[in-house]
Amino acid sequence: MVFADLFFLYAFLPLCLIFYFACSKLPYRNAVLIVFSLIFYAWGEPKVVFLLLLSTVVNWLFGLVIDKHRNDPIGKVAVGGSLVFSLGMLVVFKYLGFIVENLNMILPFELSVPNITLPIGISFYTFQIISYILDCYWDQVKVQKNYFKFLLYVSLFPQLIAGPIVRYSVVEKEISNRKTTVTDLSEGACRFMIGLAKKVLLANNLWVIVENFFGGDISGLSVLGTWYTVIVYAMYVYFDFSGYSDMAIGLGRIFGFHFDENFKHPFICRNIAEFWQRWHISLGSFFRDYLLYVSIGGKRRVYLNLFLVWFSTGLWHGASWNYILWGLYFGVFILIEQLIGKKRMKAIPTVLTHIYSKIVIIIGFGIFYFEDFKQLGNFFKNLVGANGNALTDTLTLTSAVNNCFLLAVAIIACFPIGVVIKKVFEKSNKTVAAGQLLKTAYCLGLLVVCSLLLVDATSNPFLYFRF
Repeated sequence: MVFADLFFLYAFLPLCLIFYFACSKLPYRNAVLIVFSLIFYAWGEPKVVFLLLLSTVVNWLFGLVIDKHRNDPIGKVAVGGSLVFSLGMLVVFKYLGFIVENLNMILPFELSVPNITLPIGISFYTFQIISYILDCYWDQVKVQKNYFKFLLYVSLFPQLIAGPIVRYSVVEKEISNRKTTVTDLSEGACRFMIGLAKKVLLANNLWVIVENFFGGDISGLSVLGTWYTVIVYAMYVYFDFSGYSDMAIGLGRIFGFHFDENFKHPFICRNIAEFWQRWHISLGSFFRDYLLYVSIGGKRRVYLNLFLVWFSTGLWHGASWNYILWGLYFGVFILIEQLIGKKRMKAIPTVLTHIYSKIVIIIGFGIFYFEDFKQLGNFFKNLVGANGNALTDTLTLTSAVNNCFLLAVAIIACFPIGVVIKKVFEKSNKTVAAGQLLKTAYCLGLLVVCSLLLVDATSNPFLYFRF
């Protein structure tokens, strides 16, 4: 089941809200959320819900052992057992086929490549579980002794299948004590509708352009056509994923949960380090806290840790070498910026840092898109015309003209326009009320337009479902 679907919007979600708010006591409300979350997750493939339940039971038990034996070897064994189990499940279901394919390239005999269906959201909920276990061991959060509260944390449907990666510390208190105010309902609903518009109005239409140009052999695509398409693709990924994150955060707030932000207008960054402080923040903070500063061999090894972080960042996104290359590509620029130093980076003219960062980011999205290395090679050649391709072509110019309004809106939406408008209306009580009224009308209008566009839509999968 996906958020950008009429059944979810006008059947599943209303039913969930009715049952949820019909309950006056929080334990019953939690039970409603668990039931609807499991139905939501099992909708496409019922079998995978048992994998989720198995992961929660095993790691909940490991958490109890850690709590009882935190300061003795049994506690360490429990942490190790949890990590082996969780990462082992991830390796089997997500990476085993990739590993076997690569082993077949070097072994004198051929192994059978397993055809295992990837459970949706396994990367997200596995990392949530890992963060919980490590935080419990480091005594940063209290162990959850109630299994159903732990199950709610892991399975909560707003963020279950495509993030953001929610730390247990963020929702620890709200699982047992929360309420939904009128402000939560209003702000949560508006946030959800804005996210829906990002997906339906922007991401889906940008994807049509990407498919038209990158959907086949790109060796003959012009230089301008290649740059044009990869820029469109970068915006597509942003609106698709940030749109889902907005919907998840909005839904969470309706139910009384306050998730952390996952995107903060990343394309306004002045360098690559800042880009990753604004892009998929929950993933970046996960690797920063659980891998970057972890001691290896008794002490922190800066360059090795940095390599592991960016190798893991790439590998997390998919079982393909282009994702690993993509992660290491950004890691190299992060390292270069660290060697230059913050003061020297700030001394560089702002215009130059913006140009530099955008070129690096855009090329990075090209690496992210092409899993086929031959196509990736053509992409790099096309960027500079090394394939003998033309500087421009009629098809690219026609596409740009026909989609000029879509592109203009997408570019403007990459900037924090909403933040600026909000500050303007917050100057006085009268303008605050007027601004709230306009915002509500605007969001309802978005919902109506999106609903009309979804009438004939057959499928609206989010890109990050497969990660």
